[in-house]
Amino acid sequence: MANATFRFHDELERFLAPAHRGRLIARDCARAATLKNAVEALGVPHTEVGRLAVNGAPATLARIVREGDAVEVFPPAPGTGTGDGPLAFIADAHLGGLARMLRMLGFDTLYDNGFHDPEIIAIAARERRIVLSRDRELLKCREIARGAYVHALKPEAQLREIAARYALERHLRPFTLCLECNLPLTEAARDVAQARIPDRIFARYARFMHCAGCNGIFWEGSHWERMRAVLAATLETAV
Repeated sequence: MANATFRFHDELERFLAPAHRGRLIARDCARAATLKNAVEALGVPHTEVGRLAVNGAPATLARIVREGDAVEVFPPAPGTGTGDGPLAFIADAHLGGLARMLRMLGFDTLYDNGFHDPEIIAIAARERRIVLSRDRELLKCREIARGAYVHALKPEAQLREIAARYALERHLRPFTLCLECNLPLTEAARDVAQARIPDRIFARYARFMHCAGCNGIFWEGSHWERMRAVLAATLETAV
C-alpha cells in the first residue's frame, strides 16, 4: 500500500462524499494503483480531470501512486475540453432534450434512448465522439477517451454547462442539422418543396431545406424563431 493525500479543486468536489469536501484526503492506495484508479475510487471520473499535479509537478492519470505523494486534481479549464478529436457528441438515454438543443445549434449529436452503455462506448471510440452522460460509472470506463458529466437536470441548464466546457459559441451553425436524424440539411428545389407542403406555406417562404434521412421539408417559420429565441436566451448570445 502507498499512502497519499488528494485535494480536489472547484466543481470536482461535487463528486466527492460529503465528508471529503473542502479538505485534504488521506488515502491508502493499492500497490501499482494509478492516479486514474485512485481519483475514480474517490468518485471523480477521469473525463472530469483537466490537470494533475503531484508534489507540485505536472502528472498524468497513468502515473503510479507512490508513498507520500501529494496529489492535486483540477477540472478542465473552460473552453479546453475538446482534446484531440472532433466536436461531435453522443448523449446517453437521460439527455434527449440536450441532444436536441445541440442539434439545433448545428452540433453532430447522436442520441437514441435505446442505446446501452456498450453501444455508447463502441460508437464513441469508433467515431471519436465526446460522451455526454449523467452516469459517472459509464464515464469511468477506460475506453472513453473524452466525455463530460452533465450535472444539471433541465436541458437549458445542461446546454449552458456544455457550451462553457467546449466553447460552443465559437462553432455555432444553427439549424443546419435535422433535429430527428442528425443529418445535414440541404437546400430543396422549390418545385420539390411545392409538391410536399401546403400552398399557403409555399407562397409565404422563399427557401426550403431537405433532410435525406427522413425526407422532411423544413422552412424558417415561427417555430424556428421560437427555437432561436430559446437558444439565444439559454446561451446569452445571438443565435
